[in-house]
Amino acid sequence: MSFFAPQIKIAATYMRGGTSKGLFFKLDDLPEAAQQPGVIRDQILLRAIGSPDPYAKQIDGMGGATSSTSKTVIVSKSSKENHDIDYLFGQVSIDQPFVDWSGNCGNLTAAVGAFAIHQGLIDPIKIPENGYCTVHIWQKNIEKTIIAHIPIVNGQIQETGDFELDGVTFPAAEIPLEFLDPADDTGKMFPTGNVLDILDVPDIGSFQATFINAGIPTIFLKAEELGYLGTELQDEMNNDAVALARMELIRAYGAKKMGLIQDVSEIKHRQHTPKIAFVSSPKSYTSSSGKQVSMHEIDLLVRALSMGKLHHAMMGTAAVAIGTAAAIPGTLVNLVAGGGRKDTVNFGHPSGTLRVGAYAELEDQQWKVKKALMSRSARILMEGWIRIPFVL
Repeated sequence: MSFFAPQIKIAATYMRGGTSKGLFFKLDDLPEAAQQPGVIRDQILLRAIGSPDPYAKQIDGMGGATSSTSKTVIVSKSSKENHDIDYLFGQVSIDQPFVDWSGNCGNLTAAVGAFAIHQGLIDPIKIPENGYCTVHIWQKNIEKTIIAHIPIVNGQIQETGDFELDGVTFPAAEIPLEFLDPADDTGKMFPTGNVLDILDVPDIGSFQATFINAGIPTIFLKAEELGYLGTELQDEMNNDAVALARMELIRAYGAKKMGLIQDVSEIKHRQHTPKIAFVSSPKSYTSSSGKQVSMHEIDLLVRALSMGKLHHAMMGTAAVAIGTAAAIPGTLVNLVAGGGRKDTVNFGHPSGTLRVGAYAELEDQQWKVKKALMSRSARILMEGWIRIPFVL
């Protein structure tokens, strides 16, 4: 009989945050070799999630074979002044052997503060007997501050509640989030210098587009110019390989125009960012759960793709981009939503609706967004240890 090394076990928590779920780790609980960025860390996270999987099922791991469920989070006490914790997000490729560290996950952000409290990373003096524990999060991928307000009842995190989030089956406790100064500090909020551009894609066509760095780099297009209504659900797009390939090519040329890549071939190594979304004026439709969404309750329709497929709801970071773009006159999102200054918008997505707010100001001829606001929910699904074959 051949000898193989036994599995190793690592303390981990499996959590839902917003419309995503993933594996959460305390930095100190990772093997020493994985406490720094590098190949060992990526190998551990890939194996834990079950990637790369040519079958695209992640059967031999904790992933759920979708962009919303192939996610990892590493949390530690913060070394940043006036912050409680550092939060690092890794989007694990399903069928390729890499972890994308290029952006944040806004949905899992909702679970980070609660995870930190559960793990003893928050000073007990900050946790009230009843009320909200305000957790200042340093998001290391994008180097931004996020503030999470975690509900506390009788000294314990309140996970159950009556807050309903379209895209999540059951109600839970509401967690308000503030994304401070969400625009990318490494460049302009609008990388081309324009709030509205024309994107030329060889052999595909030319499209009106807004390119924005807020929450996450995002390309906004107009649904009708792509041949869509804006009411599409997952099956309508995700079963059409030709349509998905076309959208990925458009995303590649958009990423190049944003300065994120130098050649369109590089997009295959950048699955997480930029996001690509298409917008349309309000229309009534039936959501994926059968819920009727009336055109009178929304300001616009948005459909976004993540890792090459139409997202079942809306990525939290993309929602920040939507709120920010809607607040700035002249962007494609703003124009489709009716124009003018908008501090909040309610938009329709495949699972229902979502409200997001943003506060924009014009300073020295440049648009600045002080904060974006939204609410999510989160809860622990399982906690203990994961086991993976020896990779060190």
